[in-house]
Amino acid sequence: MREKWVFFDLDGTLTQSEEGIWNCARYAAEKMGFPQPAEETLKKWIGPPLIWSFQHLMGMTEAQAWQAQEYYRERYTTVGKYENRVYPGVRRMLRALKRGGVRMGIVTGKPEQPTRDILAYFGILRYFERIACATDAKAEKEHLIRSVMPEEPAEVWMVGDRRFDMEGGAAAGVHTLGAAWGYGSEEELRTAGAERIAFSAWEAAKILCPDAEMPKGAFLSMEGLDGSGKSTQMEKLTGTLERFGFEVEHSREPGGTPIGEKIRELLLSRDNMEMTDVTEALLYAAARAQHVRERIRPALAAGKVLLCDRFLDSSVAYQGGGRRLGVDQVLALNALAVEDTLPLAVVYLDLDHRTSLRRRSEASELDRLEMEKESFHARVEEGYHALIARHPERYVVVDARGDREEIAKTIAAAVLEKLMAAEEKE
Repeated sequence: MREKWVFFDLDGTLTQSEEGIWNCARYAAEKMGFPQPAEETLKKWIGPPLIWSFQHLMGMTEAQAWQAQEYYRERYTTVGKYENRVYPGVRRMLRALKRGGVRMGIVTGKPEQPTRDILAYFGILRYFERIACATDAKAEKEHLIRSVMPEEPAEVWMVGDRRFDMEGGAAAGVHTLGAAWGYGSEEELRTAGAERIAFSAWEAAKILCPDAEMPKGAFLSMEGLDGSGKSTQMEKLTGTLERFGFEVEHSREPGGTPIGEKIRELLLSRDNMEMTDVTEALLYAAARAQHVRERIRPALAAGKVLLCDRFLDSSVAYQGGGRRLGVDQVLALNALAVEDTLPLAVVYLDLDHRTSLRRRSEASELDRLEMEKESFHARVEEGYHALIARHPERYVVVDARGDREEIAKTIAAAVLEKLMAAEEKE
């Protein structure tokens, strides 16, 4: 059966690469003794071959441009290639196209090794069966496209964000789709002959594969005693996940919905000290039932990563352990609220209850649960450890006493591994 192939440009189409490219262009200019290029000049840098850019955008001679290219690559191959980020929606697009039977490749003006390194680093190399990269002899997109063209395909598309991609695709006799989310303008793409224009990666997916289905997102939660640093680490993890192209939404428990936030007020208010343990557990479950249906499941259906500050594990630790209601009792009480909606991974910031209480009391006024005796918080800590011992594969356990940046790196590495492993199973 004849197959559909789609070839993607890399910079400005799959990855937002100006940080590394601009830093390397500045480095090369400094090494060559040329003035630092203005930002407006740097904006034109992405897309054309390097030799062309050094000559036409910096005013170098051909000989100078070749030397500048060496300096550029000196920095790019070690540092610059990772100063990069995957565009929002690109991961979803690639997942959907693969599931739809579309075969994919890369056509880029970059050298082959940095190209493969970037794709591997961001966990998307596996989507591409053919890769055509520039050499010092050939960097024109037409030549590169023809070098990886399959024999007698049903349909071939070139997707890119600059006129070089559109002109090269047209010259090679393939369909062209302009990626208007990248560095080229809609006018540039249309003038260069783009057959279709997409303003987002998901719009491109629907053009290239009209039957494409939205891939399911991922649910993550972060747990720990109050004062363990969850808020800080959630922000840092979000920044890393977004750099890798995951589209992240935040939520929290109790809360996350208008109804849930009202229940949160009841649960945490120091005006409600007379609340019974069972009432407390039931209110947490009620807020969770609303949260799962109104917030978490819709985010997953939209292909997002939902990162939640606390979830079911908190109820098991705080009410099952802290309130002595029992792990199995709390799980049974929450069964209807949660059903099959559980996190792919639970990050647990491991901090002893005494250190946690000291940090928390120094930060702001304590809420109703935080005011409980030390023995309560000791049981909560024990409850978390018992949960982790039951199902260690669900957890990313990190010592929360260390340096914040090192903690963030450890969390990010483990979570990315789980997310990418889940993608590979599709």
